[in-house]
Amino acid sequence: MEHLESVIDILATGNALPESNKDQERTGYWRGHRECHIQPDWLMLYRIENEVLVLTFSRTGMHSDLFGKWV
Repeated sequence: MEHLESVIDILATGNALPESNKDQERTGYWRGHRECHIQPDWLMLYRIENEVLVLTFSRTGMHSDLFGKWV
């Protein structure tokens, strides 16, 4: 949980995540969301909305849990 809290703290302060978190925009069904790695196979889907920082944490889990085994 310490890794998750660290990622949330960085996002809540409006700072960019380190490159090691592999933060990226999603497409398709998850368009409008971002994905980042909390640990190598522990991902978090989230959104940042408008000019005001509103973090909506959508899902967290392993890559296969979030996107299926073929993605």
